[in-house]
Amino acid sequence: MRVPTAIAVTSADLVLPAPDRHTPGAALLHPPEQLDLESSLAETGALLERHGHLVALVPPWLPRSTVQRLHTVRAILETDRIALLGIDLPPLGTALLARQLRQLSVCDFSPGVIASAARLLSHYIYAGALLGSVAKLDRVRVPVGLGAHARSWSPSAQFAVMAHPKPHLAKLGGGGSQGAHGPRGALLPAGPEFATHLTFARGQLASDWVTAELAPAWQVQGVLENPLPAASPGWWGTPKLVEFAAGIPDLSVLYQLVASVRREECRWCGLELIGDRCGFCAAPLTAPPPPASTARSRP
Repeated sequence: MRVPTAIAVTSADLVLPAPDRHTPGAALLHPPEQLDLESSLAETGALLERHGHLVALVPPWLPRSTVQRLHTVRAILETDRIALLGIDLPPLGTALLARQLRQLSVCDFSPGVIASAARLLSHYIYAGALLGSVAKLDRVRVPVGLGAHARSWSPSAQFAVMAHPKPHLAKLGGGGSQGAHGPRGALLPAGPEFATHLTFARGQLASDWVTAELAPAWQVQGVLENPLPAASPGWWGTPKLVEFAAGIPDLSVLYQLVASVRREECRWCGLELIGDRCGFCAAPLTAPPPPASTARSRP
């Protein structure tokens, strides 16, 4: 019986519940403050021995020490069976992507296809939050005007923010889900044009806007509440938030999406891949063009 490729995250709060009994759990790679280097090597080595290949999500908001530990472990083990994938999604969106990869890991895809599928699937994840302040939101690359900054000081201010796939910011009325911002849904961020489930997590903001307005407007097929990831307040710049992420829940749709992309062979490590870059060795599909000559004749 084939053992699925291990899908790894660096925090237990990034592991969403499995949607069915066939979806395996996620592997947990402990950060340096929880596990010394020798134990990390043993932990990762055991995963490779059991699963053959390991695909780990490495979002940019991880502490530098955690990222360094991941690269150190891979270097010491001298293995090309560990994929460290840089995924630029908010915490809850990262957790949702990890669950989708866990779903695909039981399919007949090779480890290389699963790793390179992460970039493809991330384009179909809609990640955002309802925030009580946008004073520190610029760091997540969502444009914030001076007016929005000024309105953040209002105790009743609430903002609907999308970070992915397209930045969006709109101020809601003080009542949030009470429609005080004008016509119902007038300022709602544009949602996906395909069937999704919505996962949300509450921070220190009391509001039912996500379930009462956003979910019906996006016509999601299901809603799941999950504990807020510990990294979310820092990523969004405030603990006053309700984070949400919508994605494709159906394994058959995920499978068709990945299977429809042409598979290639990595010219460096030989693994299968989809898209333009290998998830394991990061080599581009095609060789870069030779550098143009910089020699110039002098008068």
